Amino acid sequence: MIETMEDTFRSIAGPSEGLFKDNGSRFISRAYPVETEDEIKDIVTSLKKEYHDARHHCFAYRLGYKRDIFRANDDGEPSSSAGRPILGQIDSMELSDVLVVVIRYFGGIKLGIPGLIRAYKSATADALANAGIIRKTATKRFRLTFGYMEMNSVMKVMKELGLAAQSQDFGMTCRIETSVRLSLVDKFTEMTGKIGGCTTEPVATGDR
Repeated sequence: MIETMEDTFRSIAGPSEGLFKDNGSRFISRAYPVETEDEIKDIVTSLKKEYHDARHHCFAYRLGYKRDIFRANDDGEPSSSAGRPILGQIDSMELSDVLVVVIRYFGGIKLGIPGLIRAYKSATADALANAGIIRKTATKRFRLTFGYMEMNSVMKVMKELGLAAQSQDFGMTCRIETSVRLSLVDKFTEMTGKIGGCTTEPVATGDR
């Protein structure tokens, strides 16, 4: 199958770092490719431990193919002076499935709200500039539940559509979870719907 632009969205290839300094304050930025809010929580918690002596750990993220899951956190900085500028840089590059955390070490001189906005924006821009931009395939995750008698038919559909199992359980009842490219969802549900004894249900993770 040929992948179309409608099947993809912009993200980053891997973790990256950036830095901005102003009047003694250091703003260390870390960007990460992410897919779930649980994953984000773990990363932020880990960075707070790693940079435990920093004054602030501000962050923002945007998730999903539709880019409709997002959050901006100021972590004690004046309202909208940190998280929003971080999110603004993510949005200016039209990225999703991205988390940026900016760790601030206070230098003793207050920067004021315009200075903070510039600092968090610049630190984020530096981290994203150092990250490779990729196009990710937009998918929807499904769970197939079936008996052993339907195994061959299910695997035939998986092979024909070029799908891989993200998780599988072949106990008393067989279960497979797979991510299906959005442009193939209708064909996938039509084909699996013709397999007697097989149920197909979306897994509640949204479009990925």
